[in-house]
Amino acid sequence: MPMKFDNQTILLIVVAVSALAVLLQACILLAILLAVRKLARTLQQDAADVRATAVEVRNAVLPILETSRELLNRVAPRVENIATDASELFYALRVQASDIHYSATEILERVRVQTSRIDTMLTSALDTTDRVSAFVADAVAKPVRQFSGVLAGLRAVVETLRSPAQRAARSTVETRR
Repeated sequence: MPMKFDNQTILLIVVAVSALAVLLQACILLAILLAVRKLARTLQQDAADVRATAVEVRNAVLPILETSRELLNRVAPRVENIATDASELFYALRVQASDIHYSATEILERVRVQTSRIDTMLTSALDTTDRVSAFVADAVAKPVRQFSGVLAGLRAVVETLRSPAQRAARSTVETRR
């Protein structure tokens, strides 16, 4: 049989669920409180351990610091002397590097001038060689062409002179056939 819920029953159920929710929240808050207390105790113990360790470290480090201070007091003047000497050395090196740079620049300028002169001389020599070779080629080629022309003319004359005799010989050969 189906149950019928009236307003009072529904209100009672809502109140019961709310009470359970509040009770659950209270349990969770109690668990959080206990966890925070435990964490606070653990942190207090850890802090005490850190303090004790810090005291031990301080007692171990203080002699080292004292020894280091004494060493620095003894070494400081020597370090200052080394720094001064290094500064003077670097200044001298900078001056010498400047001189080397100036010398290298001057040498490069002289090389550039000499290279330009050599280029001009070689260009002039090659131009002259080109003109001479053109002149020689023209001087040799012109007589060769003229001689070739004369030979061609002579060949043409010989061909022309031989031509009627060959025609007559051909015609006789052809008539015999």
